[in-house]
Amino acid sequence: MPFTDTNIPDLKIFEPKIWDDGRGYFFEAYNQKTFVTAGITSEFVQDNQARSSFGVLRGLHYQVAPFEQAKLVRVIEGEVLDVAVDLRPESPTYGKSFSILLSAKNQKQLFVPRGFAHGYAVLSETATFFYKCDNYYSKAHEGGIRFDDPKLNIDWNIALDQVILSPKDELLPQFGNHRKD
Repeated sequence: MPFTDTNIPDLKIFEPKIWDDGRGYFFEAYNQKTFVTAGITSEFVQDNQARSSFGVLRGLHYQVAPFEQAKLVRVIEGEVLDVAVDLRPESPTYGKSFSILLSAKNQKQLFVPRGFAHGYAVLSETATFFYKCDNYYSKAHEGGIRFDDPKLNIDWNIALDQVILSPKDELLPQFGNHRKD
């Protein structure tokens, strides 16, 4: 099975089988039957892609009901540290984070279920980040948490003085003060 469970329930690492030869490589980035067999039944409705330079940190972002989103994330070019934070109040891992290095080289993907905040930091000169969502984006339903919240204590693998944030991300609240509706 190409899936590995993480220490947070429902958060899964997907490692596709890669066929590599002298011409290059081929792999299935997504196959609905493979995902359903692993218990992932999300129906993806939107694909997003972003290109960023070293030090750009996007997140931690999430959507509240009825626009919560599950995501399947991967890196097409470069390398990022990808982070998910469990925001499900009933979960035994509420407030816990998980991080993984995603890169064009390792071709790993992370399935982030609904109920998580998500973000990533670019560790290479540039990176192209791609993700599928199972619900449409709604500005009226977006939320976020500060990337440097001391309660979360996330090591982003870059010096804090090298982090580049959007003006919106600079204003995000601390964990516990985040939007829950």
